[in-house]
Amino acid sequence: MHHEVMSVHIDIAGLRREQVAVVPSPLAELGMALHALSEPGHHPGLQGWVTGVTARLDPHLADRMCEADFLWRTTFSDLFMPFAGIPGRSTLPGATLADELDLLDKLTDEQFVDAALEFTCSLPYCSHGPDALSDAEVRRRALDLAAARGPRQLRFSERLLADPPRIRAWLRQFLQDCDAAFFAEAWSRLRHQLAADTRHKTDLLRHKGLAEMLAAVSPALTLDEAAADITVDKLGEGRTTTGDGGLLLVPTSLGWPHLAVLHRYGWQPVLHYPVGSPELAAPPTLEQLALRMTALSHPVRMRMCRHLARSAYTTGELAQVHGMTAPEISRHLAVLKKAGLITTRRRGRYVLHQLDVTVVARLGSEFLEGILR
Repeated sequence: MHHEVMSVHIDIAGLRREQVAVVPSPLAELGMALHALSEPGHHPGLQGWVTGVTARLDPHLADRMCEADFLWRTTFSDLFMPFAGIPGRSTLPGATLADELDLLDKLTDEQFVDAALEFTCSLPYCSHGPDALSDAEVRRRALDLAAARGPRQLRFSERLLADPPRIRAWLRQFLQDCDAAFFAEAWSRLRHQLAADTRHKTDLLRHKGLAEMLAAVSPALTLDEAAADITVDKLGEGRTTTGDGGLLLVPTSLGWPHLAVLHRYGWQPVLHYPVGSPELAAPPTLEQLALRMTALSHPVRMRMCRHLARSAYTTGELAQVHGMTAPEISRHLAVLKKAGLITTRRRGRYVLHQLDVTVVARLGSEFLEGILR
């Protein structure tokens, strides 16, 4: 089972505690705001806010929002975290959106174009390869993939490759207009929650250490101190290293359930994590999730669940109903039990099994959370 679950690894060999920083980023939060506006289905808790903002949006700004929505809709572009790309790998997010837009201006054209083309999935992300500005073959492939995603993406990519400064100016102006239209007001509210979370995590780091702090950030993060490795339980594969730079943690109020890892080659690793999640129950690991779905997908166990959902039954009763032997039924019950799907209780000399309906009911949202994490 283990080898099937993918994950992202951050090598932190030689990382000192003072090189770990937890800092909110206004630009990253604006990116999450744009994502929530274009994918409200991912964020049921924000539906009220999304509806309010959308109703007040100037039609011209709404059109421009559609022009480049692939920068935040399907993948969350690293352009929203330009601090990570600054040489030296130790730059922190800016205190204001204006500061962060200045950091965005500091990225080279190559960095900007690479990060903007990430939606085509064409460019080497974890490793270093030729870039689309200087290499005709990489450029051709990027445009092919952009065309497959639709005419808007193709137009944007062509303009980007032809004249990066023009697109950079366009994006900067667009982000400033979003700030004026809706983000400044949201940020003035959100930044207090983010500042409080930042203080809490920084205290944990200082007094309890990195492992405890990461555990508080998300159950999907584990630190192996001996191997100097942080594992992020995600349906994606990748590795990165803090090298001689630092590790950044950026909280988001609008981002639940997405836990994102910036692991672009040569950039500072960033963990972008949600605070104040509406679902306080710890999400299951991807392995548990796979175990539950596999357990339920067997036709015999599916039929058994019909009975176990309605009432509690003994192994003998189930064997009789399904025309099977008690040992066969026991084997199926063991699979369901291992996956945490049934509860068992004793009544006198009988052992009764019942389906845990709440766990089954949560599977859909847990699956979504797992694949969107």
